[in-house]
Amino acid sequence: MRESKRKRLEAKGWRVGSTAQFLSFSPEEAAYVELKIKLASKLRQWRVRRRLTQGDLAKLVKSSQSRVAKMEAGDPSVSLDLLIRALLALGASSRKVARIIAPPCRATVALRTG
Repeated sequence: MRESKRKRLEAKGWRVGSTAQFLSFSPEEAAYVELKIKLASKLRQWRVRRRLTQGDLAKLVKSSQSRVAKMEAGDPSVSLDLLIRALLALGASSRKVARIIAPPCRATVALRTG
């Protein structure tokens, strides 16, 4: 959210925070939800890139189309195990799955002073 919008909302009495704060998530719960969202998003991207329907992917993982829809939506009833199995069925290597899971790298820059 832009800083100017946040300030306008706060000036009108609104409290601005993250989804995790709103739902009173612990840091661990927030990290778990973020992980599932990342995996679900990549699953859909890879399925579409391979030009498969949800039904096609369901056959690959021996599941149903509705289950695949729930997987891609990040439904809480879907296990991490099933998300990872589906990614592997689409051809993802364990290294690619690890890249999805890994937090983004932040470049460190050393500046010379003086």
